[in-house]
Amino acid sequence: MREETDNLANQQVISVWVRDPRIRKNDFWHAYIDYEICLHTDSVCFTKKISSVRRRYSEFVWLRQKLQANSQLMIQLPELPRKNPFFSLNNARQITERMKGLQKFLEQILQSPLLLSDSCLHLFLQSQLSVSKIEACAAGRTHFSVAQAVQRCGLRRFHSEEDLQNNLSLCCDSDSDSSECRSPEPLIKDLAINKAKNTASLDLMGSSQEETLSCSSGST
Repeated sequence: MREETDNLANQQVISVWVRDPRIRKNDFWHAYIDYEICLHTDSVCFTKKISSVRRRYSEFVWLRQKLQANSQLMIQLPELPRKNPFFSLNNARQITERMKGLQKFLEQILQSPLLLSDSCLHLFLQSQLSVSKIEACAAGRTHFSVAQAVQRCGLRRFHSEEDLQNNLSLCCDSDSDSSECRSPEPLIKDLAINKAKNTASLDLMGSSQEETLSCSSGST
């Protein structure tokens, strides 16, 4: 019976992409980049089969630390791309290398049945919650469950499996002329011009789900 379960798990598909770097501005002097995480799966481990969220590098660092602690050192987690003190928001090569490293990290941890049972991983990949609210939800300190938090996370770009596959297949082609699949360098140049406009509109979209959850839980 266990062998049949393992075979079924091996047949299930979990595909994840890290893409679309965008500059966010904290204030006049400080900015950072976040990345879109697209997940497409037929695994029974996931409530939502297609999802899209945005996360920054520091949140990946938090996730690795949390997963390592929750697994009680039973497994050795893959490494994240190293933090570069000279990392530049205007360096397309550095951004591309970091994206590839983050995607490789997710691909590897999603192969572990033990980690797939961790609620923090599911909330990281399929909710708009901040890391502090992920911890609270996973610990049962909110008025909404993990499944409810995931279900309330709406897709901002993809509306069907076909849309997701089409967009991601284009994005994987570095020679594509599609505006959605541009390399980081021209994208960053565009963002440098329209940074304030993009940040304001996208932050409203990204925070709407979290605000809804906050209201329903009565938390601050």
